[in-house]
Amino acid sequence: MNRIFYLCSIFKGMQFKNPELLYALFLLLIPIIIHLFQLRRFHKIDFTNVAFLKKVTIQTRKSSQLKKWLTLLIRLLALACIVIAFAQPFTASKTALNTKKESILYVDNSFSMQAKGASGPLLQRALQNLYEQPLGDEKISWFTNNFSKKLASPQDFKTAILNVPYVQKQLSPSEILLKSNQLFSDDPEATKRLILISDFQQSQSFPEIPEGLQIDAIHVKPLAKSNISIDSVYIQSKSVTATKLGVDVSAMGSVPETASISLYNGKDLIAKSAIDFSENSRNSISFDVENNGAFKGKLEITDANLSFDNELFFSMNEPAKIKVLAINEAKSNFLQRIFEPTEFDYTQQSFRDLSYNIIPEQNFVILNELKEIPASLSAAINDFVSQGGSLLIIPSDQINLKSYNNLLGNLQMSAYGTSVKKEKKIAQIVFDHPLYRDVFEKRVVNFQYPKVNQYYITSNNATAALRFEDGKPFLLQKNKIYMSTAAFNNTNSNFKSSPLIVPTLYNMARQSLALPELYYEIGKQNQYSVPVQLSQDAILSLRDSTISFIPLQQTKANQVNITTTDNPEKAAVYHIEKDKSHIQYVSYNYNRTESRLNYADPQDWTGVTVYKSVDALFEKIKEDNTINSFWKWFAIFALLFLLLEMLILKFYR
Repeated sequence: MNRIFYLCSIFKGMQFKNPELLYALFLLLIPIIIHLFQLRRFHKIDFTNVAFLKKVTIQTRKSSQLKKWLTLLIRLLALACIVIAFAQPFTASKTALNTKKESILYVDNSFSMQAKGASGPLLQRALQNLYEQPLGDEKISWFTNNFSKKLASPQDFKTAILNVPYVQKQLSPSEILLKSNQLFSDDPEATKRLILISDFQQSQSFPEIPEGLQIDAIHVKPLAKSNISIDSVYIQSKSVTATKLGVDVSAMGSVPETASISLYNGKDLIAKSAIDFSENSRNSISFDVENNGAFKGKLEITDANLSFDNELFFSMNEPAKIKVLAINEAKSNFLQRIFEPTEFDYTQQSFRDLSYNIIPEQNFVILNELKEIPASLSAAINDFVSQGGSLLIIPSDQINLKSYNNLLGNLQMSAYGTSVKKEKKIAQIVFDHPLYRDVFEKRVVNFQYPKVNQYYITSNNATAALRFEDGKPFLLQKNKIYMSTAAFNNTNSNFKSSPLIVPTLYNMARQSLALPELYYEIGKQNQYSVPVQLSQDAILSLRDSTISFIPLQQTKANQVNITTTDNPEKAAVYHIEKDKSHIQYVSYNYNRTESRLNYADPQDWTGVTVYKSVDALFEKIKEDNTINSFWKWFAIFALLFLLLEMLILKFYR
């Protein structure tokens, strides 16, 4: 019964290359008509035994009629098979018949594809299977997380596919669709197919799939969801002689109870320790590093699963002191206590004895309660800020509004208005402001707030870091300029005695020269400053053992501001160089998001067909593109029917 249904389904979907030849089947009527009008009579022969004669005559007539009908049927079948053979019947899917077929291949080469499958790393096994597929002569469009190629020849494709590297970037489903749309043509009649090869680690569901797009997903799976990762390194404490480093390490899945971790300075092994995972999947460990110069650090663990998170690079440079200048017309003892000589090169000068030529050399300048800002000082400060310097304006309680507002106007800051003599508490801390983002472990509500007795009204065209109890600003910031709306002196305020004064001014100075941190994350926008003076055409470059590149940089009077995003692409400790001379180190690491082996199931995505392997998908594609031709079978049947007719005519009595 199943065989009958199969044959019926074939004939139901059968098509013809030359369907007009089927009209020749009407010619089959001719032999039928001839047969029906052929009036051949049997001759009577007299025998003595009449009964026997009648019986023989009837049998001979029946036998002759059966032979004629059988011969006619076989001839009709033979002629019909010949006609159908010339019409060239075939069966094929709609995809196979469409000559406009487009296929785009996406290969996920993110770090999670380093996980081990049944035949080795997931990515390498998938790439080898692609390489082994017979691709014919059709050109191929394909892309990865960091590369795309439109209409590559099969030879170029096979040359490139085995060299696909692992990268940190991982495209989301929306980004995959957007990228594929750029590679597909605009032909609405084309059959479009998007092939995805991925482990779908931390993927979200596909957005609405465009009409006419077929998506096939090859879901490659690791044998085990286990991994050990070095997550971060940070400074726990620092003394004159040593720095204590904290290291966070996490594990998931089936891992050993203990794992060893090594600390290197360059190629030299400094220390080695063990981390215990018997009770917690996340643990911390500490290392003590002596403060005896720059440190080119690397932390390393041994883990057979994902390898990209087995190393973490960091660097500590010889401390560069931040240059701070206080221009005073009020007491400045509180500033001396904040800007200690271990971190800062602090200079203070009286407003009356100010040496203007040292202003361009500073990183942070404080105008400490000047009553008036002359035009010469205003011009010097304006030039200092334009060169990337950072400025704090602490007004006196008796200022010359015109001179102050001339400077503020040049700096595009809010002007001071009238003075208001009224006691107000500084009761609102903007905890998300860069000055306070990492200062408080929790958001304090019952705080002994400082107060002022007099303040200046100002329009709020800058970001407030501290506010009065009624929401009006006490400390404003715009770019690298800070301004207070009240004097700090003890007569007017107790702000100098408040715990807020130290982190506020300390972080202002630290952020005036954003020295490189322990490490940065590749793929994010990172900004830091290098305290070096460059000539007009000089540039800084970043170099490790294998590559060198020039980052985006902006040269200021006494520093160079560097910005990086996607470059560098490789995790390492890099040298910052000027004319191939080392200045300091900066380190970059991969994001640890893919260390968490959480996978989506594409079976749950509407409109996506899932396959277990590359071979299974390509078998399906071959089947979909196959055209089954049947003309040879009909020619064979025609010959068989003609042979059968000869046998009947010769042997059938």
